Amino acid sequence: MTIKTFITGILLTSLIFGLAAPAHAAKKDLNQEITIKSKRQSADLKNKIASYLDDVSITQGSISIIADIVQVYSTIDKKTGVKSNTYLAKGKPAIFKQQLEDGSLISLQANEIKYQPDQHSITVSGNAQVKQAGSKMSGDIITYNTLSEKLEGQSNNDEHVTTILQPVQIKAQQDRSELKKKKANDSDNK
Repeated sequence: MTIKTFITGILLTSLIFGLAAPAHAAKKDLNQEITIKSKRQSADLKNKIASYLDDVSITQGSISIIADIVQVYSTIDKKTGVKSNTYLAKGKPAIFKQQLEDGSLISLQANEIKYQPDQHSITVSGNAQVKQAGSKMSGDIITYNTLSEKLEGQSNNDEHVTTILQPVQIKAQQDRSELKKKKANDSDNK
């Protein structure tokens, strides 16, 4: 095993623990009401597309989306009859934030954000960044699955995906998370 392979393995492991392991989406958010504020709003009822324009702010529990424009596409699965929404946010940048179950904050930003809550998927593209626990990943496209907690970054052409890790902050966050779990277990046992 070469040193380069070993270091790459350590960095990848740190990234997985730093950006993905504590990133349990706060499931209770998806059961909260959605508030959408914008300067202009329109709807295409026939095609089931709602458009929110200029200074858009969407909140649902701890989830927050800030963008210049957001379009919400509603579809109904013909087999199951289940309705699902896709949020397409654009801005310079558009920002998605959520407080995770462990209390940490994850922030995704890019020129375009595609959020599909029913598919547990967030894709950010065009100057994409993900920040959590002091660490940051940037590239052209970053996808995050909130259910499987998998994060993937890609770049176009000869560019690189860049990750900046803050190990001290990651360790502190993991320690806080473990302490919280221990306190919860101790109070449950009393």
